[in-house]
Formats: sequence, C-alpha cells, structure tokens
Amino acid sequence: MIEGPYVVPAVLGALGTGLVAGVFYGFSTFVMRGLASLPPAQGVAAMRAINVAAVKPAFMLLFVGSAVLCGVIAVVTFVRWPDEGAVELLLGSALYLFGSFGVTVLANVPRNNALLKPAPDTAEAAEYWPAYVREWTAWNHVRTVASAAAALAYVLALT
Repeated sequence: MIEGPYVVPAVLGALGTGLVAGVFYGFSTFVMRGLASLPPAQGVAAMRAINVAAVKPAFMLLFVGSAVLCGVIAVVTFVRWPDEGAVELLLGSALYLFGSFGVTVLANVPRNNALLKPAPDTAEAAEYWPAYVREWTAWNHVRTVASAAAALAYVLALT
C-alpha cells in the first residue's frame, strides 16, 4: 500500500483513467453502434461533429491531463522503486500512456482525420464509413480495456 504524498496522484490517476475508460466504453457499446445504424452520410456527419466536440477543454483536460499525470506517476515510481505499490503504479501508467493515449494518437486520430477528407454525402465517404466504424471501434475497445486496467492498477497500488 502506498502512503504519504503518493496517495493523491494515485487516487487522481485512478479517477482520471477510470473516467476516460467510461467515455470509451460508452462509445464502444452504444455510440458507434448507433452511428453505424445510420445511413453513411448521416453517420459520417455525426461522427465528424462528435470529433469536433471531443477536442474541447472538458474532455481534453481529462484525457491529456490523465496522460500527464500518468507520466508524472511513472517518474515518481522510479524514485519509490522498489517500494510497495511501485509495480502497480508503473503498470497503470504504462497501460494508459501506451494503450489509451498512444493508441488514440496512432490509430483513432488518423482515422478521424481521414474521415474529414470526403464530404459526408459522397460515394467516397459511403465507401470508407463501414471500414472506419469497424477499425475505429476495434481500436477503441483497446483504449477502453487499457484505461480500465490502468485504473485498476492504480487502485491496487492503493490497497
């Protein structure tokens, strides 16, 4: 069990990564399914609007702030090594930084950018839409599991 000044970052890390996991879970379980059920032009237009709304401070502070916090926790973990809870803290940080933040940058954002190229009501958009939904959602599942596992690792460090 970790103690002292390390408790607050671990609690905030668990909270931040858990909240991000919840956002991603919602997308994986019902948002993308709902969008996929729309005609392609409507699905593309709706997803483009969601992507614009996502990069506002309310979500970005949580998402990027959690990444920064995970980075800080990882550095602090090496200072604490091999204290109790250090493995869990490092694991939680790695899961979020690579499995959530990294996957977002390397897999989801490029697909979002590609979705911006064709106008929603074009044949090109209609052709890309099914692959986009399938691939984006698959990578979102990875982000969901990684974020939830990071939250769990931080909680385990606290126990």
